[in-house]
Amino acid sequence: MPGLHALYQDLHAHPELSFQEFRTAGVVAALLREQGWQVTEGVGGTGVVGVLANGEGPVVLLRADMDALPVREETGLPYASTATGVGPDGDEVPVMHACGHDMHVTCLLGATAQLAARREGWRGTVVAVFQPAEEVGGAPAVIEDGFLERFPRADVCLGQHVASAPVGFVGTRPGPVMAASDSLRVRLFGRGGHGSTPEATIDPIVMAAAVVMRLQTVVSREVGATQTAVVTVGSIHAGTKENIIPDTAELRINIRSTTPAVRARVLEAVERIVRAEAMASGAPKEPEITGLNSFPVTVNDPEVTGVVQGALTAALGDGRVFTLPQPLTGSEDFGAFGTALGVPSVFWYFGGADPALYRDVDPASLLEDGLPDTVPSNHSPHFAPVPEPTIEIGVTTLLAAAAHWLCEEAGRA
Repeated sequence: MPGLHALYQDLHAHPELSFQEFRTAGVVAALLREQGWQVTEGVGGTGVVGVLANGEGPVVLLRADMDALPVREETGLPYASTATGVGPDGDEVPVMHACGHDMHVTCLLGATAQLAARREGWRGTVVAVFQPAEEVGGAPAVIEDGFLERFPRADVCLGQHVASAPVGFVGTRPGPVMAASDSLRVRLFGRGGHGSTPEATIDPIVMAAAVVMRLQTVVSREVGATQTAVVTVGSIHAGTKENIIPDTAELRINIRSTTPAVRARVLEAVERIVRAEAMASGAPKEPEITGLNSFPVTVNDPEVTGVVQGALTAALGDGRVFTLPQPLTGSEDFGAFGTALGVPSVFWYFGGADPALYRDVDPASLLEDGLPDTVPSNHSPHFAPVPEPTIEIGVTTLLAAAAHWLCEEAGRA
């Protein structure tokens, strides 16, 4: 554990943006080789895949994501990130592990170390995937890089994500567990000019503001109360000076949904509103609407989810493993592996928040009420899982879930 704690702090202090995880990949590859794994680097860009064959038996895929976010860290931790990087637009941005991917890498490396050191206790093959660029949908890049042909074909895919729930608690569910995600870039066109004579212009900033406000009606007026969708305008850029009306404005929009019908309805509504507001403003040309990335709904195999829940309960104890009442509105590309392989997959959440933040909260109530306002969520500049005992639990959950296949085979042998 001391080595894993040091590893976690090192990864946290040195985050890297999507498809730029060169240092992280190097650390992962070196440790896997030291443990005795067969290692392939550069998969899907910066991904690392380790394979450990230990006799005849099932093939289990374990996955961790490696990339960080363009967020300025405000945790105040002694190992807080001060890193910067260059984003896809060429701008320098602060970088932080604001979604816990450093924790995922640490836990999977802890699990790979145990598997390599205790080969007498299990049989089969483990494929450890350290995936790049989850934040922008890097899983397809790994798969398209010959993943199905280059590595042993898994019988089951297992993955996990640290969450702001109290440390020691785990949540998952059969069927849909995370929402679909669609990200769009919208360029609105106006006619620029002097700020003192707006009548001689077509102001794209006003046009953008109208789009943003009208988009707030999509979920409230076009999605049923029992259905789930989220529409977020996370970025808006226009202009260079206070007295110049620019020619263009750019919006970046993210959409979350949990069923194909709602997804199609919301996407249609967003496009309709963007085009209608541009027309209403007298825009000189049609808006440009470009897809940035898209993740399908993450679906857990019902039968295998029950198996994993049982294994996690046996490892952590009664009252620690919860069934989520509905899919979360966060999204993941992990499901791409199971879909491409045609095998069942299971994804779960494990808590990483200091229990002191929940001193007066019943953990079970979180399933209905959500996080207290005082607890930073993923993607917050204040998000920071407590290393102890989160790392130990994250290693335990990976090993406990995999053991159903690997150790059962060893027992039969």
